[in-house]
Amino acid sequence: MKVALIQQKYHGSKEKTISKTVEMINQTSAELVVLQELHQNEYFCQSEDTKFFDYADDYKKDIEFWREVSATKNIVLVTSLFEKRADGIYHNTAYVFDKGKLAGKYRKMHIPDDPGYYEKFYFTPGDIGFEPIQTSVGRLGVLVCWDQWYPEAARIMALKGAEVLIYPTAIGYLECPKTRVDELCEKENTPGEKEKMLNAWISVQRGHSIANGIPVITVNRVGSEKDSSGVLEGIKFWGNSFVFGAQGEFLARASEDNEEIIEVDVDLKTSKEIRKIWPFLRDRRIEEYNCLLKRYCDY
Repeated sequence: MKVALIQQKYHGSKEKTISKTVEMINQTSAELVVLQELHQNEYFCQSEDTKFFDYADDYKKDIEFWREVSATKNIVLVTSLFEKRADGIYHNTAYVFDKGKLAGKYRKMHIPDDPGYYEKFYFTPGDIGFEPIQTSVGRLGVLVCWDQWYPEAARIMALKGAEVLIYPTAIGYLECPKTRVDELCEKENTPGEKEKMLNAWISVQRGHSIANGIPVITVNRVGSEKDSSGVLEGIKFWGNSFVFGAQGEFLARASEDNEEIIEVDVDLKTSKEIRKIWPFLRDRRIEEYNCLLKRYCDY
C-alpha cells in the first residue's frame, strides 16, 4: 500500500490552506492519503473564544468537498474536521473517504486542556468508541492527536482488527511571550526540554507499533501560529511526521520545518508474521486487568 502524509502549515485562511492541501494531494500517486489534525484552519484551540465555533458551521459542505477530492483522485482519504453536531455539541472528528464514499468517522476521545491547547472548551469527547474503519486499502484504526499518548486506545483498535494505526495531529513548542516571563513556557523552551518532548511523542507511538505488531502513521503540522488572545506568542509546530513499520522501525520521517509530501510503501502483511514471532496478544492476562477500568487503582 502506497501512503502519502501531507505535512503542511496554515496559509492565513481556510481557502488558501485548502488550495495548498489539494495541490499537494494532486502531486501524489498514493492509494491512502492522510491529512493533519484540523487541517482546514489554524489551530484555533490556543485560546478560548466563541467566535471559533463558527468554523464548524459549514462542516457538511466540508464533508462533501473532501468526498469529492477522494472521488476525483480515486483514493482513500483521512481528513480531520470540526464537526457541529448541534448547538453546543461539537466534535474533533476524523472523516475517512474511500474513492468518493464515506467509509466511516472517528470522534476524538481524549480531549486535552493545557496552556495553548484548550480543546475541552471546543470539543465534546467522542461517543462512538474505538472502531476501526474498513476501506479498500485495509482496516484503519484512526485516532486523533491526544489519543496518541494512550496505549489503551491503540490496543483496543488492534484487538478489533485494525491493520494500521493513523494519527492526524497538531503538536509543537509553546512560544513564550516577549513582554513577560511565563515560567511554564520558559521551562518548555530550553533545548533539552524540547528534545525530550519530541522524543517522548515519537517513542510512545513507536511503542504502540511494537506492542501491537502493526504500522503507525502520524501526520503533524509545521510552521508557527499566533495565539489570537495574546497570552502566549503562539505555537511552533514541530512537524516530524512519520511512519513506523510493524516492529517500530522507521519507514519515513519528515523534517521539522518544511511542508512535505512523504510517500512510503507500507506492507500490512508483515504484521501476520511478526505476531507469530512476538505473540503479545496471545499472552495478555485479561483476567487480571480489571484495575484498568478505574481512574486510579487505590481502592
